[in-house]
Amino acid sequence: MIYVASALEYLHHDNATPVVHCDLKPNNVLLDKDMVAHLSDFGITKLLCEEVSMIQTMTIATFGYMAPEYGIEGIVSTKGDVYSFGILLMEIITRKKPTDEMFEGERSLKSWVIESKSSSLNQAVDPKLLSTIGREDLKVQNCALSILQLGLECCFELPNERLHMKEIVTKLKKIKVKLLRDIE
Repeated sequence: MIYVASALEYLHHDNATPVVHCDLKPNNVLLDKDMVAHLSDFGITKLLCEEVSMIQTMTIATFGYMAPEYGIEGIVSTKGDVYSFGILLMEIITRKKPTDEMFEGERSLKSWVIESKSSSLNQAVDPKLLSTIGREDLKVQNCALSILQLGLECCFELPNERLHMKEIVTKLKKIKVKLLRDIE
């Protein structure tokens, strides 16, 4: 996911005109032969002016991944991509899609992870992720929990409370370095 975060960081911060993907979801992340992730499907991408940090649109993104302000008011900003990225992180660690049947009504993947956090966040981690690792269970579990926490930080209700992609890339790199250091 570091590659996806880096791609979004480039789109959001390394252009004169920030680019908002608007439809970040697993189907729009492609893996090459080296398992490097690449963003795809820029069909509903929006360009923001330097003076304007958000725009309003009637474009529809994918349910379950779009930020609340996008779905309700049609407000597009880089913070909407951050929200979608947080959902992706949670989906990877929990192995649950935000569109699964268990997430109906007021219950969402995000609220389920928050509920799990209050009891024991590790209940949200996909058991298969941990069972295949063996003696490194605790280290991998700590890594997974850090990624889940980062996912939640990406999904705050208010856009201005969400992280920037630069911060997310930095945090993901720190999580990776810690895991690699711990398993040596």
